[in-house]
Amino acid sequence: MNNAHLGKNDSRYFFFFIPSHQHHNMIPGNDTQDSEFLLQGLSMKPELQPLIFGLFLLMYLITGFGNLLIILAVSSDSHLHTPMYFFLSNLSFVDICFTTTTILKMLINIQSQRKAISYEGCISQMYFYMLFAMLDDFLLTVMAYDRYVAICHPLHYTVIMNPRLCGLLVLLSWLISTLLSLLETLLVLRLSFCTDLEIPHFFCEIKQIVQLACDDTLLNDTIMYFTAVLLGGGPLAGILYSYSKIMFSIHGISSPQGKYKAVSICASHLSVVFLYYCSSLGVYLSSATAPHNSHSSATASVMYTVVTPMLNPFIYSLRNKDIKRALKRVIHIKREIVLGLKKHP
Repeated sequence: MNNAHLGKNDSRYFFFFIPSHQHHNMIPGNDTQDSEFLLQGLSMKPELQPLIFGLFLLMYLITGFGNLLIILAVSSDSHLHTPMYFFLSNLSFVDICFTTTTILKMLINIQSQRKAISYEGCISQMYFYMLFAMLDDFLLTVMAYDRYVAICHPLHYTVIMNPRLCGLLVLLSWLISTLLSLLETLLVLRLSFCTDLEIPHFFCEIKQIVQLACDDTLLNDTIMYFTAVLLGGGPLAGILYSYSKIMFSIHGISSPQGKYKAVSICASHLSVVFLYYCSSLGVYLSSATAPHNSHSSATASVMYTVVTPMLNPFIYSLRNKDIKRALKRVIHIKREIVLGLKKHP
């Protein structure tokens, strides 16, 4: 094994090495597109790889199945064709895409015992990761606005939250997320990378990639932090404003039943918001307090890239009678189809 391009303690960890005839690709300049990045993953210990594979495969399947059930329940039940469930089904779709973007390549790499990801694959993964993370952010904000209108302006709810506005809010979320992700990706594409292309993460995260560049990254860092403040501060401020108005409205409700109903409407969404922002803040704090220990940041990232999308269906279904009823109906229909197929093979 040629260890010229590995750190002095790194050679014993890697399942994959770069053959000597590929070394010329891993230099600054126009040949960067032909090179490969190495995803170090959550742990470099070979004995932990089967455990990580099994755990993440299970979480991925639960996330996909749970969110798919939410989408099926909302689409199949006419009682759930309301703005709240329209936004929820969009959030479920985005969460499926989000976890697929981050987890799937890691599972493939563990199974094949290779840590490599192509330059094109890494850039694509980075773009879609940013796209779906931003969409999560915007959809949670839109859902908070929907709860605000439902509780603070109940008599005008159907007029304000009409299908046209709901569609427009989702379309704007996609448009802004797509453009911002594209901007950051194009700025990364102009960079050349050094010979050390090891990413201490389980997916291609933009901050980790920019740190590997040989060029001046001031513009990238500026846009990256500006976008983080814009997406972290703006939507969060909107959510906090919506819930401050909601709290005042709930305080003014005289009947205990009315208060309970208003609180139960918001509880699920507020739980998801709390999970999403606390885990995101955890990632930021872990990378800020321990900048040289990037593996702690990768571990913290698991919370909002894997755990939060996995818990969303449970949070929304456990406290929601409408979703429970729709899910029972979907499961009943599936059972009838299976029984019908068995009777008529």
